[in-house]
Amino acid sequence: MGKLTEPRKLTEPLGEDGECGLPVALEAMGERWSFMILRAAFNGLKHFEEMQSSLGIARNILANRLGRLVQSGILERSPCPDDRRKIEYRMTPKGEALLPAMIALRQWGDSWATGVPSNPVLCDARDRQPVQQVRVQAHDGRPLDWHDLMWVDQSELVAEAAE
Repeated sequence: MGKLTEPRKLTEPLGEDGECGLPVALEAMGERWSFMILRAAFNGLKHFEEMQSSLGIARNILANRLGRLVQSGILERSPCPDDRRKIEYRMTPKGEALLPAMIALRQWGDSWATGVPSNPVLCDARDRQPVQQVRVQAHDGRPLDWHDLMWVDQSELVAEAAE
């Protein structure tokens, strides 16, 4: 198949049954407390009691959201090493992979909701410099905005790569 001379207008299927991961991600994370619990986990909180007191969340809501995050594979429950009767909630690699989304949401909130940078400032541990804005990038590193994007069917990409 040759290259298309004129790009075909392809839109993403917007129903819940498509191949898009967004509905699945929203099912796992899609409400405020889940994000707040994840933020607490990124800040090193591991125990139910410390999350409950730090977040000011009702115990039943915290238990429910922790259960959903565990069920989704974002957090895992494990016995505390120094007291096997206590449970720790630890970030899984799947949960750690949410870091760019969490940073992007925080940066968006700083720009569009509060209008001021968050304090404390998130910095690179090596250089102690603030992290850059999370951006969508092209394969070659160019920053892109939504005007630069288009949907392409996977089969077309596979065919082009085979040429």
